[in-house]
Amino acid sequence: MKTYAAIRALSTYLPAEIETNDMDKSHLDRLGIYKKHIASPNEAASDLAVNAANNLFREYNIDKNVVDYIVLCAQHPDYPMPPTSCIVQAKLQMPKSTAALDISMGCSGYLYSLSVVKGLIEAGLSKNTLLLTSAISTKFINKKDSVMRPLFGDGATATLISAMKAENPLIHSFVFGTDGSRFDKLYIPAGGSKNVPTLTENILEEDDGSIHSNYEWRMDGSAISFFTLRIVPSLVEDVLNKANLKREDIDYYIFHQANKFMMGHVQKKCKLDGMPFYNDISEIGNTVAGSVPFGIDCVLKRNSHKNLANVMLAGFGVGLSWSACVVDLRYMLNKD
Repeated sequence: MKTYAAIRALSTYLPAEIETNDMDKSHLDRLGIYKKHIASPNEAASDLAVNAANNLFREYNIDKNVVDYIVLCAQHPDYPMPPTSCIVQAKLQMPKSTAALDISMGCSGYLYSLSVVKGLIEAGLSKNTLLLTSAISTKFINKKDSVMRPLFGDGATATLISAMKAENPLIHSFVFGTDGSRFDKLYIPAGGSKNVPTLTENILEEDDGSIHSNYEWRMDGSAISFFTLRIVPSLVEDVLNKANLKREDIDYYIFHQANKFMMGHVQKKCKLDGMPFYNDISEIGNTVAGSVPFGIDCVLKRNSHKNLANVMLAGFGVGLSWSACVVDLRYMLNKD
């Protein structure tokens, strides 16, 4: 047997404040997002991540000192510098020998981060890595943005990935893709090194009834929908071929959660009707990189991990970027 990376534990955290979506019932049912959690004014990305990590340590009775590497996937760091993962290390009071790394990949971020962690562990650079996602999107979406505001919620997840002996890889068959030429279909125009705050005026604009500034999220909804429906079917096929599996061999499909309507179309386009396909963000909204691990958490609450040998995970969006893989969840620890 060889040493492979394995998902051993997963926990989540949601801020206390709840924001409900106020729209007509037909639109609300189509969207499938009735409410979501909102970070408080004093909560930063690191705070959400730390709460998720502490939940994981407590729920699984894990000694945090066994963790030798922290990987944090967050679209909105606490500061432009330093990396937020370093702040998380301090807040968790982890040993100074702990490595810390930030990854910013948006909706495909959990999959990209998972591939990095797999590489670290199977190269012998880490024995136990804490993979964190932290979404604090609502601070960067105008409250009067009728397109973006109903979609996104805040929250964090924590996944412990460890080295273990096995006959076959337990996280495998990764497929990646990037189309950076379409980055502006989902982005924030100002605030980075291209349009720095000291030289860029804060301009409030109205577009199809939505109000947002150039320092807040912009999304071309039609372009993102077209991208999703074009990319994901081939992504599924590529992963199945790489894993040498058929559709019915997959125990559960857990994809990035955009909204109920879109995911229903994705399921049909991917020929997954009747398959175990996760589609429920009714109470948390789109948590960007967190949507896949939040989905895993919900699936685990309804199914024994012992029955989840082949789970397909997929993420797609910001970048534009996409990725998918297959994971074996049978080796997860039991919660205390």
